[in-house]
This record gives sequence, C-alpha cells and structure tokens, in this order.
Amino acid sequence: MSPEERDTVMPTRPPAAADEAAAAVPAEANAPGEEPAEPSASAEREAAPEPAAEPDYKDQWLRAAAELDNIRKRARRDVATAESRGIAKLARELLPALDNFERALDAAEAQPENRDHHLTDGIRLVQTELLAALARVGIEPDSPKGERFDPHRHEAVAQQPIDGAEPGTIVEVYSAGYTYGDDVLRPAKVVVAG
Repeated sequence: MSPEERDTVMPTRPPAAADEAAAAVPAEANAPGEEPAEPSASAEREAAPEPAAEPDYKDQWLRAAAELDNIRKRARRDVATAESRGIAKLARELLPALDNFERALDAAEAQPENRDHHLTDGIRLVQTELLAALARVGIEPDSPKGERFDPHRHEAVAQQPIDGAEPGTIVEVYSAGYTYGDDVLRPAKVVVAG
C-alpha cells in the first residue's frame, strides 16, 4: 500500500468491538426527526462518579479531645483511689503498734518510780509523732466515750447496766477506733450502757 492509500483507508473495527458498540446504543433510539431523549437519571449516576464524602475533621477532633479528657479524669480518679487504699492499708498495719505504745505507757506509768522517767517521755513523744503523721494524711483517732453507740463505727465488747447513763450510751472505750475520711479503718471497742 502506498502512503497515500494508507491516509485514505478508514480503520475498521474488529467484530467484537462492533457488537459492544451496538449493545451500548439504547433500545429506545430516537426516530428520525424527533428530539433526542434526555438521558435517564440512572445513566447520569453511572456516568458521573459521586464525589467522595470528605470526613468531618472538626467532629473527629472534638471526639478525640473529649475521649482524651475522659481518660485523664479516669486516670486521676484511679490514682486517688489507689492512694487512699495505700494509706488505709499502711494505717491498718501501724495501728497495732500505736496500741502497743499506749499499753507500754500505761504499764510504765502504773509504777510510781517510772511515772516521771525519761524513757516514758520518749515513748510518749514517739506515740505523739505517729499520731501527728496519721493526722496529716487524714487519719483521726475516734474515742467515743459518752456518745451514742453506732454499730457502723463502734464494736460493743460488753453491755453493762450503769446508774445515771442512758441505755445505748458508750461508757468506756477499750481501744480507740480510727477513721480515714468517712471510712472506718478500725471500729472503737466499747462498753455500752444497758
């Protein structure tokens, strides 16, 4: 073929491409002289791809900030709870030692020759320092003599009829109780008037 013939020859479609082109023509072809039909809505949707919905970054940021704030609050609450549990556990371990200081002082001061001895003064000083340290973290001794008996805060070890005392009143305290805030670390052991 000459170069001039190549320019004038029209390219031909392969048979498979001709079938595809025929299938692409809608069956409702316009008759000659009619206005072209509007493309259907579904054809337009297929032809024009929908734009991808852009994520709402502000909403995502607000949600992440709120979640971070909740995590911080939860962490602070967990730390405070763990701290109070640790303080309460340590105090429960120290309370028997405080009781022993009190017993040692009572026994030493019961003997007249030891009442003004420098050893008892030293024991009293250590006991006072321990009580002050407990008070600084919020642990207070509870010596409820003369108060009404409360089974949530006191442990009755005996009940005695006492003249002049109203029934249900604490008349003697065997060992002091201790509280930490609203929690009772150890109930006071008491004698109740009956």
